This record gives sequence, C-alpha cells and structure tokens, in this order.
Amino acid sequence: MQDFPLLLTGYDLQPQRVDSFIALGSNLGHPLAQLARAFQALDHLPHTRVLRVSQLYANPPMGPQDQPDYVNAVALLSTRLAPLDLLDALKALEHAAGRFATRHWGARVLDLDILTYGTETIDSATLTIPHPGISDRRFVLAPWAEIAPQIALPDGRRIADLLAAAPNHPLRVIPVQSAVDSNDRPSY
Repeated sequence: MQDFPLLLTGYDLQPQRVDSFIALGSNLGHPLAQLARAFQALDHLPHTRVLRVSQLYANPPMGPQDQPDYVNAVALLSTRLAPLDLLDALKALEHAAGRFATRHWGARVLDLDILTYGTETIDSATLTIPHPGISDRRFVLAPWAEIAPQIALPDGRRIADLLAAAPNHPLRVIPVQSAVDSNDRPSY
C-alpha cells in the first residue's frame, strides 16, 4: 500500500457520524507492517477517524493450514461514509495493498471487514452486517472485546459474552505500542 492512494469520489455521507468496528488481518508479506499501514490508511479515509485500535493478535489460519499464521486486530472508526461506500473504501485499500482474488479462506496480504455499522442490520448481496461468523472467530472477538467488551450486536449479544462462548482457538498477543500525537490523532 503506497501513501494512501485511495481517492473516493461521489460517495454518500450520512447526516451524522456512525461508529463502525472493522476487523483487520494479514498473513502475507510483512503482516505487522501491513496492519500498521492499514491503520494509517483508515484514518485518512474521507470523513473518517480511527478512534481506537486493539493490540495485534497472531493465530493459525482458520481455513487451509498450508499458509502462514495471521495477524489480526480490530479498529473502531467514526465515519460519515455510508455502509456501501465504506465497503468500497476497504476493498480499495485491500487492492492497494496488493490483495487479489484468492481461494476461500486463503492467504491474504490484507483483509478488511466491516463487523458492525452503528446499530444497523444489513443483508444484501454485497454486504452483510453484522459480519457473519463473528461468534466463531476468537481472532476477531478477542481484539474487539479488548477495546469494546460491552458493545452489543443488534440482536443484543455482547462481545464479551460471545468471546466467553467462542471456540478456544489459539491466540497470541503481539506487543505493540501505539501513541497519540499532539493532535489527538492515533499514530501507529
């Protein structure tokens, strides 16, 4: 991903900011560097700010085991981008990072998924929110619970409760320090 080459034009803005949780993952190239660049790129999306980021977590792949371990995290964004425009922006960031079509659950340079978008429930051919499969993905729930354990999905299930009930797949925290610069903007 170069220096934020993403140019969005013609996007729809919501009348007010919406909190959206985003899952980030990488297991190709240099995953730590990929996620650091992704955090910065998310913070440079139009009308979007990164409010919080989790620590990074390493875990074995969910699908085929003939690939490197993943590094995962969750970020909380505040955005005015409409859900489909946010999805388009995330896909553009993935592409800019070098992600191309791969096999289902295959290795990825960068994977960005919208977990929630405010309290909305969306079920379209293009986008499903909350993201399906959340309750089975400890590698999403652990970083999410770290930054927002009391958040509940639109159906009322709390992230902390989902994590407690999730399959016990191995996870390892990767120590990373993040700081806030003089503008109270996250730096990574």
